[in-house]
Amino acid sequence: MTEDILVRLRQALPGLRPSEQRIARAALANPGVIAGLSITQLAARIGISTATVARFCRNVGFDGYKSFCLALARAAANETGRRIEFGVSDGDIDPADSTAEVVRKLAFQEARAVEETAATLDLDQVERVVDAIIAAPVVDLYGSASSGLAALDLQQKLRRIGYQANAWTDAHLAITSAAVLPASAVAIAFSHSGETEEAISSLETASRSGALTVAVTNFPESPLAQVADALLTTASRETRFRYGAMSSRMAQLVIVDVIFIGVAQRHPEKVSKSLSATLSAVASRRRPRRKADS
Repeated sequence: MTEDILVRLRQALPGLRPSEQRIARAALANPGVIAGLSITQLAARIGISTATVARFCRNVGFDGYKSFCLALARAAANETGRRIEFGVSDGDIDPADSTAEVVRKLAFQEARAVEETAATLDLDQVERVVDAIIAAPVVDLYGSASSGLAALDLQQKLRRIGYQANAWTDAHLAITSAAVLPASAVAIAFSHSGETEEAISSLETASRSGALTVAVTNFPESPLAQVADALLTTASRETRFRYGAMSSRMAQLVIVDVIFIGVAQRHPEKVSKSLSATLSAVASRRRPRRKADS
């Protein structure tokens, strides 16, 4: 379980009871404020019982309310420091923000998505996936909408170094491919929510074919994660103007790059040769720059 309580709360949110979700949302919105409240004050503020607060703390991995508040206070201090570094008072984008403010807030959110994903990534799971890809005759990649972009990016990276990888963004084509995968194949599904039916169905079908199945999602308790053999979690944030289609993309691409570099490191000579060959193959498609008039 991740040490970052804000990441932990965001990931746990969909699976919490409604009353517990209210606590999590309050903590995510104002971690410093909530950390300074007693359990009685927090219960009264949200309109729930102290027993519900205590149960919530246990459900998100703490032995009591005090340890929950200490973790929240540390996270609030870290968050404040990072906002000062990026020159933003609030991570959310407001309609009245200037272009400069939007740029700073986007930079803050993108950097946090990368940092938090890297910090919470299960490295044993990464190595398991990398080992499987190296030994696999084919890698199937599934993703819809923005998650399809991550699937396509991993496809082109793996193909450039000589691996047979296919990205499927059409649900019927994805399931058709999954149904005929060899048992030694790898199937990776991308879904920020982990609730995308197309991704879940494709991974379930690939599992029945005997392939190693991998879920890349923001929510470790999601339906997609439950049907996968291996789980790689992202840690992206959603704000008013940056919902999953935007905030998840950078986090997913971090995992794409981690997988690619992991595969490439195992056979550097082969990779260098393949990259040189693919670069040469597309060199003729580049238009030279016009020389400046003398």
